[in-house]
Amino acid sequence: MKAIDLESMPLDELWALHEAISSILARKLEAEKCSLEQRLNKLRRTFGKASDETPRRRSYPKVFPKFRNPESPHQTWSGRGHQPRWVRELLAAGKTINDLRISTVTA
Repeated sequence: MKAIDLESMPLDELWALHEAISSILARKLEAEKCSLEQRLNKLRRTFGKASDETPRRRSYPKVFPKFRNPESPHQTWSGRGHQPRWVRELLAAGKTINDLRISTVTA
């Protein structure tokens, strides 16, 4: 391959060279991407997962409420996530979290 003196090339020729190189690179990158996607799909089929499947979210067990508002019994909280307003208000009023706990006594 012969050496090209880029410093002495006119701007128009340099720009044309840049566009040609960009075009070739884009084509080669797209071909490489397709090749890798085909390999990935082959591996997915090998291990029992189709390529068009989207990963599903793991199923979680139902979380039962652990706390109940004594003033409004239909308001419950499982103890996960942010505390509801009614919990914060009752705690600020002097109640403890154990005062709000739902008893687990079974007959």
